[in-house]
Amino acid sequence: MRVAVIGGTGLVGRHTVDALRAKGHEPVVVSRRTGVDVTTGAGLDAALEGVAAVIDVVSFESAERAAAEQFFAAETENLLIAEQRAGVGHHVLLSIVGVDRVEGNAHYAGKRVQEALVTDGAIPWTIVAATEFFDFAAQVVGWTRTDAGAVVPPLLVQPVAVADVADLLAEVAVRKPVGRTIEIAGPETHDLVDMARRTLTARGDEVRLIASWRDSPLGVEMAGDVRLPGDDARIAPTTFETWLATQSKRG
Repeated sequence: MRVAVIGGTGLVGRHTVDALRAKGHEPVVVSRRTGVDVTTGAGLDAALEGVAAVIDVVSFESAERAAAEQFFAAETENLLIAEQRAGVGHHVLLSIVGVDRVEGNAHYAGKRVQEALVTDGAIPWTIVAATEFFDFAAQVVGWTRTDAGAVVPPLLVQPVAVADVADLLAEVAVRKPVGRTIEIAGPETHDLVDMARRTLTARGDEVRLIASWRDSPLGVEMAGDVRLPGDDARIAPTTFETWLATQSKRG
């Protein structure tokens, strides 16, 4: 099957392209690097020619809610319209577990707009909602790092490997649309501060970690089990320890 991967040169996109190829399908990489701009629609018609399904893994980071909502609205509307013209039969969206339970986060607000457009749209759909990736703790360190250290909130998460999410996206895309959300999470829950400490240790990086919600890029509304998946979530096989072993080989 010919499947377009929107954002196919990014982290999740690259893994998804590989997963599709491994399953014997023909991935079409769609990104600005391949001459397509989903925010304007330029190049989409040519990219979707002969495509049976689309997987949208495009990401956008902004601290401004309006900017995030505008980006995801524009790219999703352009994509769905182009899919109608191309006769695409299945739209698969990568989203986030618990996106509707966190009001104050700008990125989540944008993803909610995106989900609404997909579920109300004319293209049959499936949403795959994933928990945080294993490298999320290190990302938070990067966002808050100063000479004094890095603020990491004591967030309870059930992180997942990017490759496992990509494998599910590739699996779902070539099946019939189900019109509902499928959640995927890793096999174990972890504290984000501990994850950050272990990741930095594996990479040989020394940073003082400050466990606090204050001055954190994440709001306290994420505390407790808000970020955890439901009971019917797909549990991916890769453990955090397995991923950590790959980090220790860096450099």
